[in-house]
Amino acid sequence: MSSRVSGDLEEEEEEEEEEEESVNPSEVKMSQIVMPCHSNHQQELSVGQLLKWMDSTACLSAERHAGSPCVTASMDDIHFEHTISVGQVVNIKAKVNRAFNTSMEVGIQVSCEDLFSDRHWRVCHAYATFVTQRTNTGKKVILKPIVPHTQKEQVEYSVAAERRRVRMVHDDIIRDLLSHGSIQQADNSAVGNAVAAERTKVESVELVLPPHANHQVNTFGGQIMAWMVNVATIAASRLCQAHPTLRTIDMFTFRGPSQVGDRLLLRAIVNNAFKNSIEVGVRAEAYQEEGPNRHINSAFMTFEVLDDHGKPCTLPRIRPEPVEGERRFQEAIARKKIRLDRKYIISHKQGEVPLSVPWDPTNQVYLSYNNVSALKMLAARNNWRLSSEKDKVSLYTLEQKSMLSFRVEAEVDVPPQRAFYLLADLSNRTSWDTHYQKCELIHRVDDDDFLYRVVAPSVGHGGLRSPASANQRDGILQDFILLASKRKPCGIGDPYVIALRSVSLPTHPTTEGYNRGEVLCAGFTILETKNNMSLISYYNQASPEVLPYISTDIAGLSSSFYNTFCSCRQYLTKNRLPSESEEQTSQNQATNIDSPTIEQKVEGLSVVLDSTLL
Repeated sequence: MSSRVSGDLEEEEEEEEEEEESVNPSEVKMSQIVMPCHSNHQQELSVGQLLKWMDSTACLSAERHAGSPCVTASMDDIHFEHTISVGQVVNIKAKVNRAFNTSMEVGIQVSCEDLFSDRHWRVCHAYATFVTQRTNTGKKVILKPIVPHTQKEQVEYSVAAERRRVRMVHDDIIRDLLSHGSIQQADNSAVGNAVAAERTKVESVELVLPPHANHQVNTFGGQIMAWMVNVATIAASRLCQAHPTLRTIDMFTFRGPSQVGDRLLLRAIVNNAFKNSIEVGVRAEAYQEEGPNRHINSAFMTFEVLDDHGKPCTLPRIRPEPVEGERRFQEAIARKKIRLDRKYIISHKQGEVPLSVPWDPTNQVYLSYNNVSALKMLAARNNWRLSSEKDKVSLYTLEQKSMLSFRVEAEVDVPPQRAFYLLADLSNRTSWDTHYQKCELIHRVDDDDFLYRVVAPSVGHGGLRSPASANQRDGILQDFILLASKRKPCGIGDPYVIALRSVSLPTHPTTEGYNRGEVLCAGFTILETKNNMSLISYYNQASPEVLPYISTDIAGLSSSFYNTFCSCRQYLTKNRLPSESEEQTSQNQATNIDSPTIEQKVEGLSVVLDSTLL
């Protein structure tokens, strides 16, 4: 789960290197040379051993920040980009990105170093969630907040709240895909030479000994993951009759603890085989000599088989077991769709046409995540330059190779929550923004996400004209299909966020008389300042359709954006106090809440993890 503003990853890495080195107090580094005892039959570092090192480094980072014992609660998706050979050095760096109440997100970066050629390359990156354990008196350990210092730390801190939301709804997405019939049912009875899934079953028992435990006498999370990788590899090998390479581990959560003396029962089976990849499901249960089995963890791992040229081989099909096997078979298809959606959404680049991503209910969560994350990352950039200022309304610009972004900013005497309420409804924007000629609500996705069609006046190639003259002379308007995602602050110092990006809808194709425009990344951040006032910032990563609206402002030849922002300020000030009907609606909503919010769910999960992991 990662996101970035459209642009080159290499460019971002160069900018990070240029930042002044700042020592994060929670940062922990580990370097290990790969020995034969760490490797598999191909003299490559086993993924299980790498996971142990990663978990150990992340745990040390979490405990350094918390000042108390911590346990692994979950690990986000991990994609392994490269293998590591015997004799090479593994460098692992972990640091706490953000601390919440009793849980924290730890970012882990893994790179490889060849000592003889002095080459370095990235292997993978991951995000782990750790929770603090209670003290001996049963008191909760409340974590101190993280203070980001560099641009990169600010980005990770800000986006961590979005990743947290996605973790909470990950399982719900799978269920929704299956319940709404979004996954096509596959008929495997007609598949010739399909391998029966029963043949890939693996069952193994491990006795947890002191070397397998951490300093808290619980089974080391990395060790459990290593055992799970082992049985998953065997299951995949039984299908393909070759040595598979592990490519991806899906997000997983530790459901409970295990201690020295436990027997760990590990079961693995191939859930589905696609053309070039295999998904294996693994389940880990702990038990004592007496008592029931305890479900510790489940994970889903994707393998490939590579030929002599490093290309993925075509794999045999699988014939699932009746009932439960068919359920796992269909869920594997759903997980593959989610992986593809997420990869497509996150990696969509500026040069691709169209820039907007197709919207549908199955990828909504990741589009919303990417929408908000992209705006937060744009806002966190530290190389904005002041282009012009007039009556305390400032226009900033940011150049990134072929990309130009701008920010308009001013302080407004309106409470931030009120400004958020007024600006979040794009339908109101036509009353103060001349660039919004018409705004139609297409679909209310949920409480936080909305789809709009916006009509804007055309802009001539000769420069910015008034909306009336543009409409009269050109006769062709521009329209945009926008996903609007709003977020309230996750913690103290967080801004309110209203993020906008273009999407495409099959129900709203391009129509005659309109040029379809694209918005890469745009929106508002609203931050509380002194005396309950708001610092309102509007951002836009200018696409070719948006650039003509601002080019004369940036060149100092026009002040249309200043006038628009002044209109916004007047609109907010005029509506500073809610009307009687709005107050009544707010009271009704407060008394008719049937389901918990995301924030309540997140806090509830932290409490559950805190109790079950002790």
